[in-house]
Amino acid sequence: MKIRFALAAAATLTAAGVQAADRAEEVPIRTMIAAFNKGDVALAKSTHVAAPMILDEPTAPFTWSGSGAVDEWLAALSKSEANAGKTGGKVALGAFTRETVMGDHAYIVAQSTYTFQQAKRTMRETGTMTFAVVKQAAEWKIQAWTWTSPEAVPVEKSR
Repeated sequence: MKIRFALAAAATLTAAGVQAADRAEEVPIRTMIAAFNKGDVALAKSTHVAAPMILDEPTAPFTWSGSGAVDEWLAALSKSEANAGKTGGKVALGAFTRETVMGDHAYIVAQSTYTFQQAKRTMRETGTMTFAVVKQAAEWKIQAWTWTSPEAVPVEKSR
């Protein structure tokens, strides 16, 4: 019984190790989110293909595509947030709930949270980000992504 448990544990750890080491397709996603949170537009843009597609909810047209997509989306987001009195927005990635890799393409879904200040209250949108990434030369790039969530709700203060 002890041998079976040890073998099962070793197999699980080995599989987890391979899985963790084999997640290069997540790198542009994690890099984009970190760059967004720091306000590093150049780095955020560098994680995308030359003409990405973005589907997000801040304002019409809700989709941005082509070589100017990231800049146009950021401009729309900034204007929308300023008009709504939102400041300090940060994205936190949660668990990656689905990853399908087929050759040089991957489909990735991650739980996500967007927290910001509005009218002196901390607000939070809890949702999902979905990405299509493609391997170009030796690195993965974001080809398309979308944000999906219900409306933001106030964060309850801990007692």
